[in-house]
Parts: sequence; C-alpha cells; structure tokens
Amino acid sequence: MPINLPAASEELRTLDLLTPREIVAELDRYVVGQSAAKRSVAVALRNRLRRQRLPPEMAAEVTPKNILMIGPTGVGKTEIARRLARLSGSPFVKVEASKFTEVGYVGRDVDSMIRDLTEAAVDMVRREKQREVRDKAERNVEEQLLDLLLPPPRAAEAPEDAGRARESFRATREKLRGQLRAGQLDARTVEVEVRERSFPSFQILTSQGVEEMDVNVKDLLPGLFGGRTKRRSLPVSEAREVLLQEEESRLVDAEQVARIAVDRVQSSGIVFIDEIDKVAGREGGHGPDVSREGVQRDILPIVEGTTVSTKYGPVRTDHILFIAAGAFHVSKPSDLIPELQGRFPIRVELESLTLEDLVRILTEPRNALVTQYAALLGTEGVQLSFTPDAIQEMARFAMEVNAATENIGARRLATILETVLDEVSFDGPDPGPRTVRIDGAEVRRRLAPLVKDQDLSRFIL
Repeated sequence: MPINLPAASEELRTLDLLTPREIVAELDRYVVGQSAAKRSVAVALRNRLRRQRLPPEMAAEVTPKNILMIGPTGVGKTEIARRLARLSGSPFVKVEASKFTEVGYVGRDVDSMIRDLTEAAVDMVRREKQREVRDKAERNVEEQLLDLLLPPPRAAEAPEDAGRARESFRATREKLRGQLRAGQLDARTVEVEVRERSFPSFQILTSQGVEEMDVNVKDLLPGLFGGRTKRRSLPVSEAREVLLQEEESRLVDAEQVARIAVDRVQSSGIVFIDEIDKVAGREGGHGPDVSREGVQRDILPIVEGTTVSTKYGPVRTDHILFIAAGAFHVSKPSDLIPELQGRFPIRVELESLTLEDLVRILTEPRNALVTQYAALLGTEGVQLSFTPDAIQEMARFAMEVNAATENIGARRLATILETVLDEVSFDGPDPGPRTVRIDGAEVRRRLAPLVKDQDLSRFIL
C-alpha cells in the first residue's frame, strides 16, 4: 500500500552529497524496479561530478560514458532520465530519433537537439536569476505602484508649505503602503506602461530542411522595436504581476544568463534520444528506410563531440551525457553503425513489468496514479479510496490486456483507471460531497466484459 514519503522541501539536497547508492534511492521514489538502469545512470552522474574535481588538463580528456537503454515501452526509460536530470539540476531535453532525417531530406536537423537543450538551459538559469532578484524586484514594484496610486505633489512656492506638503505626502504614502501590503487596494485600477513583446519570427530553408530560427529582431533593429510600449488599465493585483515581470527582466543580465547557460549545457547537459531503434539499419533499403544510416551518421558527430552554433553562441558537445533508448523489437543494437555503437559503451536492459511491479506503480511513487486521481476528485469534495484487492485487480487486468494486445507497460494503468473511474469522474460534485470506495468487485464489474471481448479491449483498453 502507499508509502509515506518526505515532503518536496526535504528532497532538496546538493548533488555532491549524494553517493550513487543514494541517487538510486532517490530514483526509487519515482520509478519502480529497473535497478540495473538506475545503477548505470547513478554511476554516470557521479562520474560527472568526479570529473569536475580533476585538474583541468585531465578533466578535458574524460568523456561521458553514454548509456543505451534497451527495453519495451512503458517500463520507465524516459522517467529515469527525466528524474535524473531534475535531481541533478541539469539541462535536459528529450528528442525522438525518428523525427530527424539525413542531410538532403526534409526534416529536422540533428543540431536542433543541442539548440533545444540550450534553450532549456537558458530558461532554467533565467528562472534562477529571477528568484535571486525577486526581493529587490518586489520592493521596486511596490514603489512603482505607490507612485501610480499617489503621484508626488507639485512643488510649493513657500518653503514652509513645501515642508508641510512633504510630511503630508510621506504620511499618506506610508498609510497606502500598509493598505497595499494588506491587499486592501487590489481592486483599485491603475494605468501601467508595459513593453510590447511581440516580435516577428522567421522560417528559413537550409540544406537540412525547414528549420525554425528565432531571430531576435529587437537586437537587429533596436530603434524600431526596442522601445515600443503601450498603456494598460489593470487592477493593482494584476498590475503587480505585470510590473514584477518587467522589473525582473530589467534586473537580470541577459548576457550573463546566456553565458552561464552555455557553460551548464557543455558541462552538465543531458540529451535523451528516444526511439533510437527506429533508425537502426544499414543502407540497401528503399523508401523511408533509405535515410536510416544517414540519420545515424548525422547523430554521430554530435555524440562524439562537435561545436553547434546557437543564438546564444557556440556550444561544445564533448561532455554532454547522451542517453539513448529503444525497444529493439524488430532491430537490435548491433544494427546500429559501429561508430555509433562505440559511443554508447554502457548497455542496460530494462525488464518487462510484473504483476507486483504494476501494483507498486499504482501506489508507491510520489506521483502514483491513485494518488493523482484521489487529489483531483478531492477538489470537488469526493473522497476517493481503493481497497488492496481493487489495486490488485487493476494490475491483473492491465497484465492481461498487455499480454493479449500491445504491451505498453505501465501506460496501460492510466487507461484502466480511466475506465474504472468513468462514472465517478463524470458525476463529479453533482451528488454533493461523498466518500467513494472502489473495491475488487467494482473493478471486475467495470473491466471484465471489456477484457473478455477482444475487439472491445483493443479499442477501449
């Protein structure tokens, strides 16, 4: 049954304090089973930290040991990589190898995975810098709102009148400050000036196909787009958010953000290449298969180490960790070109999920499905709970449907739960606050007819 886990605030630990064993323990809180894969990524992550402690000359020679995950869909390959990146605070991007095509075909350029990773890193660093200046920005916004609510008085002619006006103004301003902090002025309307953020975007046709390119027109034509503003009448509550965004953008140095982001990508970026088995194959085919080896040869220099041009500057890929994954039902890892195989020295096979694994997936992780549904319905006064035999039955039906149709692993559980909770979710708050307890008999009543009918199970489950 559910395991009580620490609150989110308790999981904030610096990476250098986590041993590989502790990294695996952290991953266990979100992904059930797959200990071999967790050990591999934990060692890879720890080796990255070890490399940073080496002398610069030696560190430059140590390359990441990229990982190839082999296993069916829905067993946790993507989730392990995503949680690893979140745990380490590393820039992370997930791409599908099947959307890339070799040079000369219309499709995405493989360099775009590094550009996407750099964009993710810039967003990450920008949010960090905004948190650092949040207190100062809030103080500045408070002063701006007070200026809007109480404009400064005009200069008085007589000195004694000027002194009394200043004292009166200060007293009134401090009174308004207290009301503003207490939220008593949130409904009052003020007029604010905000910068227009809409800039033209372009698509260019390159030798690699149609590739979107973000052109910063503000930098190219600063006189035309840089200073345009518009006035908006907003309630104080909304004006505070608008002004806060403007102030944070002003206080954060964009060049520093770009520089830190590029350094972070080069030293700790993680790229997860899914569906690598879809491009496994050698030349000699025809039709859509003809470009498979070409895609592999285009990916090869990215994994080996090259320089990719981005709008934030050149990015070296030598020390980016690449994690590739694929089911390899039709093909096998040896179908990849030898050069690419050599760049993924760590091979780990993920196991198919057992009935016990599905039961644990339903209940144990922090983001367990039954916990999510209970929280969703709880917002409308419905207290949802599941008996142990209901959990067991849902896992059993998921195993049966996976065996009879396509095996999609733990993703089948979401479909099973949606079917079991269809009536409860549809009724929602209509009958009023109530307690709903799902037992094994209810699960069988909802699912048994569908599982028995093979045609229905293919379409509904």
